[in-house]
Amino acid sequence: MFSICNLDDTPANVENIMKVLPILLLCAAVFFVDSSTFAAAPKPNILLIMADDLGFSDLGCYGGEIATPNLDSIAEHGLRFSQFYNTARCWPSRAALMTGYYAQQVRRDALPNIPSGGGNRGMRPEWAVLVPRLLQPVGYRTYHTGKWHIDGMPHANGFDHSYYLKDQGRFFNPTRHWKDDVALPPVEKGTDFYATTVLADHVIEVLQEHAEQHADTPFFHYLAFTAPHFPLHALPEDIAVYEDTYAEGWESIRAKRWHRMQRLGLLDDTAVSQLSRVERDLGPPYHFPKGLEILGTGEVNRPVPWQSLTDEQQLFQATKMSIHAAMIHRMDIEIGRVFDQIKRMGQWEDTLVIFLSDNGASAEIMVRDDGHDPSLPPGAADTYLCLGPGWSTTCNTPFRRHKTWTHEGGISTPLLVSWPNGIEARGKIRRNPGHVIDIVPTLLELTGAETSAEAPRAPGKSLVPVFADDHTIDHEAIWWFHDGHKAIQMGAWKAVAPVGEPWELYNLANDRGESTDLAIPQADKLKELIAEWDRHLEEFTELASRDLSANVLPSVP
Repeated sequence: MFSICNLDDTPANVENIMKVLPILLLCAAVFFVDSSTFAAAPKPNILLIMADDLGFSDLGCYGGEIATPNLDSIAEHGLRFSQFYNTARCWPSRAALMTGYYAQQVRRDALPNIPSGGGNRGMRPEWAVLVPRLLQPVGYRTYHTGKWHIDGMPHANGFDHSYYLKDQGRFFNPTRHWKDDVALPPVEKGTDFYATTVLADHVIEVLQEHAEQHADTPFFHYLAFTAPHFPLHALPEDIAVYEDTYAEGWESIRAKRWHRMQRLGLLDDTAVSQLSRVERDLGPPYHFPKGLEILGTGEVNRPVPWQSLTDEQQLFQATKMSIHAAMIHRMDIEIGRVFDQIKRMGQWEDTLVIFLSDNGASAEIMVRDDGHDPSLPPGAADTYLCLGPGWSTTCNTPFRRHKTWTHEGGISTPLLVSWPNGIEARGKIRRNPGHVIDIVPTLLELTGAETSAEAPRAPGKSLVPVFADDHTIDHEAIWWFHDGHKAIQMGAWKAVAPVGEPWELYNLANDRGESTDLAIPQADKLKELIAEWDRHLEEFTELASRDLSANVLPSVP
């Protein structure tokens, strides 16, 4: 080796320079092309889609029988994650999705003796800004459509445009909705309005404006569907597609989903070798006896054997599932319209699409809003039906339990990621465990955005390495606490404690179905995980209370 800087102009050195000069010029050219190409590479547009109460196996690409060709195309041309997690409930998941922190860290889920929780019970600290505030300084236009469930209002929190549909109990006639934080009049009954379609209409309207006025600017669009959250409201033509699909019962549909999952190679055969057991005595998380009375004798609030149901109950239950399927079917159709709009803009290849759900399918059964009129066709505006534990067990195939619980059925979500110009992998499955707290750091890495200097260290990990190679990121721990249900995962080990029940311990490497409780034979490992869960709780409580004055904190008896 020699240094060109130290050469004089002797003939021998000139000869050496002439020999290496082509190589040096080539290296310089390669460096120039690579660095300039990287610098000039456009930041991706981002379409972040969140479904509401979607089960792990509801999509076709996750084993479901529901027609979801548009989302399946994302799986075909991008990535499917098989072990991605949410928080088990809607508003904590949305807080984590928009901030990159656990909901408890930003006072958006309950902590002991801290004013925290959903609605107006927990106001975020000033440092806990939402994604649009982070993306705007690096040149993004930011848009929101659909459900919110975060404190404050979307436009005031940094979205350039927003359609906020708060009234998710009325898919046909919402009474509470806003456009750019300005209240809109209630929608009259009988009008041509269906929430899922209207949300797509708004996305298309905003993106058309973006193409006309901001064509050289990348966009971030957060599309938060209210489907398939209860009440089960769907268009008659969509319900008709699934009219006879579910008459065979929930055990049969669950078994078929499981077999399709196996054929797809979706789950690790060692980790999930069989269906989880059905907990026949586990009903809805909240008991509303008056609601059961209103719904009539066709309703059942336990996942009992299908053959034990009366003919009336079987018809009632099969009809409910056909409406749930119709809601997802329509959501996929509307997502396809949004995809088509992005393609018309010539932006598809440079658009990162992320799709996930806020929690597992719901076992809840209740009647609220406009009530339930049993004389009307099921799924109509003045009916109020919920999925219930029989079908939510099926929708969360192959896992245990439901929304609100921190067992795998309550916290496992499909995650689809596609970016034609940014992700080379096509149709691949990623088994790297991840959590909704990972979405923000992923977006920050891809866009060059940064958090504020005042913000504490975020707990999530960027998923960007996993786009190229599986199992390239590692969480020291993933933590859950909702409605009194606790859980923590460290490596392959998971400790979980339903409210009012003792801790359980599972090795997810060979028992993600949570069938064999190792709490007694692996007592030392369980003790280690519980101590780590407690440490997180203490740390999050300190952070959540850091900016609160003493007179804001409730007194401890």
